[in-house]
Amino acid sequence: MPPDLQADSHPSIAARGGPSPVLEARGLCKVVADAGGSLTILDDINLSVAAGETVAILGASGSGKSTLLGLLAGLDVPSAGSVRLFGEELFALDEDGRARLRARHLGFVFQSFQLLPHLTALENVLLPLELGAGGAQAAPLTAATDMLARVGLRERLRHYPTTLSGGEQQRVALARAFVARPALLMADEPTGSLDAATGETVADLLFALNREAGSTLVLVTHDARLAARCSHRIELEAGRVRSG
Repeated sequence: MPPDLQADSHPSIAARGGPSPVLEARGLCKVVADAGGSLTILDDINLSVAAGETVAILGASGSGKSTLLGLLAGLDVPSAGSVRLFGEELFALDEDGRARLRARHLGFVFQSFQLLPHLTALENVLLPLELGAGGAQAAPLTAATDMLARVGLRERLRHYPTTLSGGEQQRVALARAFVARPALLMADEPTGSLDAATGETVADLLFALNREAGSTLVLVTHDARLAARCSHRIELEAGRVRSG
């Protein structure tokens, strides 16, 4: 079983004197209004992730793990606390500034694939390169084609998402996420919509591509077997990092 990464009692590589963290959160809280007045989704989350780590955010449904991932990526704004991403104070930036930071450094994989239905597999994978990610790509069409071949979809370049199986759609999503060689890959339940056999194949591919790209990986999952493949774990329970 990999070691837990739990607040400051189980520090990451960065906190143990290794590389500087690429991602750091301090006192992160998220509170939303509800019929009873307010609901605390996350409460005082502290974590640090160093370059090259693979980190699982683990917890039951409703524990706050997807909310945490959204805050760490700057897709949502916290009620309190801070996030530093590649040395930049994330919430000191405006929405456009956070988007530019994500485009430079991050890749994403979602449970529901998030492919654009009117684009082919190749066009979906080209999209981050056309939006400026992976800056130095001299031949984006070749890069996208090669990445789809890497995930076993060379024969599906011109297919639209609706003509692909769930496993094929997630492989397109992996190709899109890694084509720009992101420094940090965030994955939200990447196997959650797949059957067990297909999910295992996609998980194998995710970790293989991550090793090849040399990316840092932060993934959300409720699957303990998937979390066990990561070097560190953060386990959430009712919006807090579980201790002990």
